[in-house]
Amino acid sequence: MAFEMTIGGAPAPAAARFDVANPAGGLAGQAPNGTLADLDRAVTAAQEAFASWSQLPDGERQRYCEAVTAKIADHSEELAQLITAEQGKPLNGLGSRFEMGGAQAWAGCTAGLSLPVKVLQDNAEGRVELHRKPLGVVGSITPWNYPVMIAVWHILPALRTGNTVVIKPSPLTPLSTLRLVALLNDVLPAGVLNCVTGDDRSENLGAAMSAHPGIRKIVFTGSCATGEKIMASAAPTMKRLTLEMGGNDAGIVLPDADPQAIAEGLFWGAFINNGQTCAALKRLYVHEDIHDAVCAALAEFARGIPVGPGSDENSILGPLQNPMQHAKVARLVASAREKGQVLLGGNPGEGLFFEPTIIAGLANGDALVDEEQFGPALPVIKYRDVEEAVAAANDSPNGLGGSVWSSDIARARRVAARLECGSVWINKHGAIQPNAPFGGVKSSGLGVEFGEEGLAEYTDIQVVFA
Repeated sequence: MAFEMTIGGAPAPAAARFDVANPAGGLAGQAPNGTLADLDRAVTAAQEAFASWSQLPDGERQRYCEAVTAKIADHSEELAQLITAEQGKPLNGLGSRFEMGGAQAWAGCTAGLSLPVKVLQDNAEGRVELHRKPLGVVGSITPWNYPVMIAVWHILPALRTGNTVVIKPSPLTPLSTLRLVALLNDVLPAGVLNCVTGDDRSENLGAAMSAHPGIRKIVFTGSCATGEKIMASAAPTMKRLTLEMGGNDAGIVLPDADPQAIAEGLFWGAFINNGQTCAALKRLYVHEDIHDAVCAALAEFARGIPVGPGSDENSILGPLQNPMQHAKVARLVASAREKGQVLLGGNPGEGLFFEPTIIAGLANGDALVDEEQFGPALPVIKYRDVEEAVAAANDSPNGLGGSVWSSDIARARRVAARLECGSVWINKHGAIQPNAPFGGVKSSGLGVEFGEEGLAEYTDIQVVFA
């Protein structure tokens, strides 16, 4: 299949292309290597489409978004196959088909949301109304870990609120987004949704987007370092920003937890998408009374998870997505081996594969605990009292998610309330949903996504006095 950018509702061939690797080996395909001129054309097309799109009745835009949801559902398997080819995750388990189910669920939920006029006052002194108005062109910059689902997280609320979009996917996983946007243009007016891609070496389209005067908002999911650069370059044009950045999520297991009952939840909280998830469990603090039992139950569950190429229907975990991430995980694990006790794994596999790894005997200050590994390696830290665990969990510049594991829900809630993070779960981790706002505190982000609060982030407020 030939993948092309979409600008102004039509395929936009590029003069050059770049290779997209399959993390399991070989080539997933080639993507167009767009230029700054292509970006300018996409922004212009989006600006022109905004004039009519923003004026559509709310119900009509809702119907368009419902058509988008149906289109995603109709092509779910095709897009899942592309995700596996370029991202590496398995088709089954919590892999590509799971991602496409999430994309459809988020699209459908967002299509049904609205931001009606809010009456602030209506009396003899006059009527005051709060209106939510679309911003204009939204620039979306997406990462490589969930290429389609995160694209949907960005695109649908922008369209639903009357904005138009220019999306730029990661150069590591551009193919599924290129195809997604091409498909959605079958049901959207020309110019409402545009896609540009580039290898980020010849010309950095993401950096150009964050500074582009024709773009009114940037929504970004990715690393803290890149988010900081976007924030700085967006300042001269006073862009609105939604930044969902890195996390180093902590989980605290209280002494009354049942090790066998929580093992599966702990595993998937940490190892979903091979740990390549912003809100995955990255640090696990376990009370000394049950530390060994939790470690044993967790390692036993992990031993039963099949690891292999994503295209193998029997695989549940696949390879890491790229060599840089593989090297980072290998470095952190090698450092942890010197101090801790390897309970499972600990060795790089062939190519980009890495064994699911659990290491005990570490503490805050160790690299695998302090740095976001974004891979299949979980440090388990023993603690003596809950005050110590809460302090250690909060001792991080990040604050995306956290969790508490206990048989006493009331006690778990009290501990959860003290964690410095945007989302907190009890007896599970990372279970986000489209009707609940999601975002980080501290260095993990700016603004929220999902639900009515996330929808509002794509609007300006106008107060009408009458």
